[in-house]
Amino acid sequence: MNNGGTCEERSRKLLHKLKALAREIPTDFQQRIPYELLSELASNLAQGQIFEIVHVLTEVQQATEKHLFQNRLHFLQKQKIEKQNLISGNPTPAQLASLEKKHKDQLKQYDMRLVTQLDQKVSDQQVTLERAGVPGFFVTNRSVDIQVQMYLLDFILRVGSKAS
Repeated sequence: MNNGGTCEERSRKLLHKLKALAREIPTDFQQRIPYELLSELASNLAQGQIFEIVHVLTEVQQATEKHLFQNRLHFLQKQKIEKQNLISGNPTPAQLASLEKKHKDQLKQYDMRLVTQLDQKVSDQQVTLERAGVPGFFVTNRSVDIQVQMYLLDFILRVGSKAS
């Protein structure tokens, strides 16, 4: 009985914090985060496991972004070396222009693959959070839904850091 009361009290406090955070975001997004969603989220957060799941997902995301960034820097370095090698051979302006166009096209394709990988990471996170029963999370590629989910994650991280 007392344990349920403690969880209920935590839930009430979390709901109060979540409502305050929701008031800080733009109005058009506030309308997409109803009281019922905040209340259900507070109830789930009061049980504690969601904080750990979000923390782990945040760490994985940061490691992934760092890895992709390092790979992109390596790719750019390879292009730079290729250009330096061409320049050392005294190329014609047409050869230089051709290489620069090739590099631009390669970089565009590379960046598109990076975006696809990041989109897949978002989808994986949505699946994880949905399976964990976190309210407001489902697989979507609609930017407005993703933005709402980003606000919810921010709320979770912020109330989680205040709780610890």
